[in-house]
Amino acid sequence: MENTASLNKEEIFEAVKVAYNAVADKMGEDILVLDISGVSIISDYFIIASANNANQLKAIAEHVEEKLAMNSIFIRHVEGVQTARWILMDFGYIIVHLFCKEEREYYRLEKLWGDARHILHDELL
Repeated sequence: MENTASLNKEEIFEAVKVAYNAVADKMGEDILVLDISGVSIISDYFIIASANNANQLKAIAEHVEEKLAMNSIFIRHVEGVQTARWILMDFGYIIVHLFCKEEREYYRLEKLWGDARHILHDELL
């Protein structure tokens, strides 16, 4: 794969699978993938997941970045690593939101993006 600026839809979805599995590898919880391409111009996919504590949150973020970099998908911007309550990772066509459980319940991104298509777990394996 290449940097996200030149990926086609299939390559982008393969990158989504890599990121999803990286979150799962580090025991991320309640992993949700939303196809927001039909409702937003900011990105094509959101991956939203929860962690039990700040250390796990940081470990998930590092693993996602590493796995995508191995596929030549590089992070454009990241926020929240210092506080480790909500880490936002922007890879262009994919934005990964990693939350501590309390923040996820408070912000409820799933509800905000309720019009987005939910990608089923089976599609991501």
